[in-house]
Amino acid sequence: MSLSEIQTRITKAEADANRPTGSVSLIAVSKVQPLVRIEAVLEQGHRLFGENKVQEAAGKWPDLRQRYPGTEVHLIGPLQTNKARQAMELFEAIHSLDRPKLANTLARLAQELGQCPDLFIQVNTGEEPQKAGVIPSEADAFIAEARGLDLPLTGLMCIPPVDEEPTLHFALLAKIAERNGLKGLSMGMSDDFERAIAQGATHVRVGSAIFGARDYG
Repeated sequence: MSLSEIQTRITKAEADANRPTGSVSLIAVSKVQPLVRIEAVLEQGHRLFGENKVQEAAGKWPDLRQRYPGTEVHLIGPLQTNKARQAMELFEAIHSLDRPKLANTLARLAQELGQCPDLFIQVNTGEEPQKAGVIPSEADAFIAEARGLDLPLTGLMCIPPVDEEPTLHFALLAKIAERNGLKGLSMGMSDDFERAIAQGATHVRVGSAIFGARDYG
C-alpha cells in the first residue's frame, strides 16, 4: 500500500463518520525503517512522523529536519525518565505520558527549558499487565494531576489488546477524553484506523502499510 492510498482511506473514513476532511492527522511510523524509505515519504510531501525510541530518532531526524523544513516528529513509544530532557528537545509531541514520576520530570524540565511538547496520556484500556499506561479507573485522577503541574495536555492515547475488538477500546478512550475536556485522541493503527476515526480519532499511527514491512534483522 502507498501513502496516497492510506490518505484516501482516511478521507473516506472522515466522510463516513461525518467529520470534516483533514480532521485526522496521519502519523507515519518510521521506527526501524531505512532512510531511503523515509526520504521517499518526505519527498511525497508528508511531514508528520512517529518514532518509538529517543535514541533512534536522535540519530536520523536532526539532519532530515534540516533538509525537509516543517517536519514534525512525535514520540509514540515508552519514555524513560532519564531520556525525558532529550525527548523534550527532539519531539513536537509525546504520546506516552503514563506515570506520575514522568509527569513530575516533564513539569520540572518544562520550567527549566521554557517549553514543552504537546502531551498525550497513555491509557491502558485493556488493563494488560505487560503494557504501559494508566488504567481507565485511574485516568481522571492522573489527568487532573498532570493539569495541576501545568503540563500541556493535548489528549489521550491507547493501544488496544490484539485479540479484542478495538472499537470498544476506542470508544472507552473517547469517553474518558470527553468527560475531561480533552480533544486529542491518538488511536488506530494500520489494521484498524478506520474504526478509530469512526470513534473520533484525531491522530492515527500507520507504519508498515506506508513504508513496507520492517526489517528487525
